[in-house]
Amino acid sequence: MEKMANSSSSHVFPSLTPALAHRTEVLENPLQTYLLGIIISICGNVLISISLNIQKYAHVRQAQRGSKPYYTSAMWWCGVVLMGVGELGNFAAYGFAPASLIAPLGCVSVIASAIISVVFLKETLCASDIVGGTLAITGTYVLVTFAPHTSTHITAHLVQYYAISWHFLLYLFIEIVIFCLLLYLYKRRNMKHIVIVMLLVALLASLTVISVKAVSGMITESIKGQLQLIYPIFYVMFVVMVASCAFQIKFLNQAMKMFDATEVVPINFVFFTASAIVAGIVFYQEFEGLALLNIGMFLFGCLLSFVGVFLIARNRPKIKQQDRNFIAMNKIPGRRHTDKVQPEAKTTTYGSLAAKLMCNRSGQTDDS
Repeated sequence: MEKMANSSSSHVFPSLTPALAHRTEVLENPLQTYLLGIIISICGNVLISISLNIQKYAHVRQAQRGSKPYYTSAMWWCGVVLMGVGELGNFAAYGFAPASLIAPLGCVSVIASAIISVVFLKETLCASDIVGGTLAITGTYVLVTFAPHTSTHITAHLVQYYAISWHFLLYLFIEIVIFCLLLYLYKRRNMKHIVIVMLLVALLASLTVISVKAVSGMITESIKGQLQLIYPIFYVMFVVMVASCAFQIKFLNQAMKMFDATEVVPINFVFFTASAIVAGIVFYQEFEGLALLNIGMFLFGCLLSFVGVFLIARNRPKIKQQDRNFIAMNKIPGRRHTDKVQPEAKTTTYGSLAAKLMCNRSGQTDDS
């Protein structure tokens, strides 16, 4: 009778039984898999920081020479390739380690970028940079030590099981409601506050983290010999990953246009990390069975990393763009007046320069 009951239950819930089987397999995963994900993520973030500084150096050198555009520089393309390799490493790391751990390791990129810019680009080293770097490194060590040390085998059945769980469906509903409300304030009410834009990015990042880990994990399992690419859930997650990444980049670029990078970078890191941790907890249940001490120390490590990134980013050079809704009179040949003139938007008779500026400005508003 017991045998018949087990067979009937597996027949009624065909996807539930494999999912639970894989969840019990979590405890049998070797520590090497967990460490491999950490190492790949750290290496990927270091490569990203190197690539950013290489591209920055290429821009500076091309500006000094003033001859060819930056995209003709072999050094700039080398930086682009390195960035692609680094992002690929971060993508692969999600297949080996918990998402709630990989996301906070993004502070490694900020730390490495600050060190490289001081050593190779000869930027000024401030006391707050040293304090911020120390806090960020300490926080990284703490969160790695107390993070969940298990790595689930991500299979199609497991992703399906998590996707229809009631806590994720409730989380997804709340996230959609908040996203629609923020989008209404941003688009209709024209509220261009940095927190609103960064929250939009963070809500999309939550879906990105869930889908990236699912796609990366299923690809990893397929490489190991258990083919997962034949299941529809893989392609559903792939579409979610691409769409959420595209819209996330869209809003992030709009934030970079409206605000300074020293404001966008730390706020985006904090919001992205928080959304990734929540996504890992809700969808993949990564904190299940974790001791309260570990949870508290993990959050404390994240807090140290947040403070360190803010201290490092606030001393980066600020680049303020002039409001393109105005034309400086000293830029017009034959004019020596230093005041600014605002073109009348309702007329069609002002010059081509003013028309171009106003079109660009209106295009920016529409995009945002």
